[in-house]
Amino acid sequence: MKKSLISHAMLFSGLLFCTIGFAQTYIPADKDGAIMFSIKNLGITTMGNFKGLKGTIQFNTVNLAASFFTVSVDAATINTGINARDNHLKKEEYFYINKYPSITFASTKIEKSATPGTFIITGNVNIKGVSKSIVFPFTAAEQNDGYLFSGTFKLNRRDFKVGGNSITLSDNLTVSLAVSAKKIND
Repeated sequence: MKKSLISHAMLFSGLLFCTIGFAQTYIPADKDGAIMFSIKNLGITTMGNFKGLKGTIQFNTVNLAASFFTVSVDAATINTGINARDNHLKKEEYFYINKYPSITFASTKIEKSATPGTFIITGNVNIKGVSKSIVFPFTAAEQNDGYLFSGTFKLNRRDFKVGGNSITLSDNLTVSLAVSAKKIND
């Protein structure tokens, strides 16, 4: 009897270790969710978004080394609320969606920050065939069999050859994310 209890305890401990040690797989759950951005144009803040984030997220707060984000969004979903502007932004000078249909992000490292519940992610964003490394903080709030990942970072549009030599458009823009992700049931 004692031997049986010990082997059950070892089995339970092993299963618990496996659950804690390996990252869970999640997918962005809200197909209508958005990636928001803001940029100054003629001194006025212009806001917009992209929709339909897709990809794979592996995440475990106990084992960040096994965690990663590989996601993309369809560049043609750009929406600033003005159709004529959106159509202009899809052209070669801006996002050139006919040649570069997706904007992608792939993490290379995730680590805890000094602030509880906040993490630091390093990865590569690819826009118009140009890849740049970025680092930014994000939070991961547990929700209904998944997470809500939130973060904000800045990009220089000229790094990605977006907007040409426009002098009315700011070089820097802010991107804000609020990604709801659900666990994939194996």
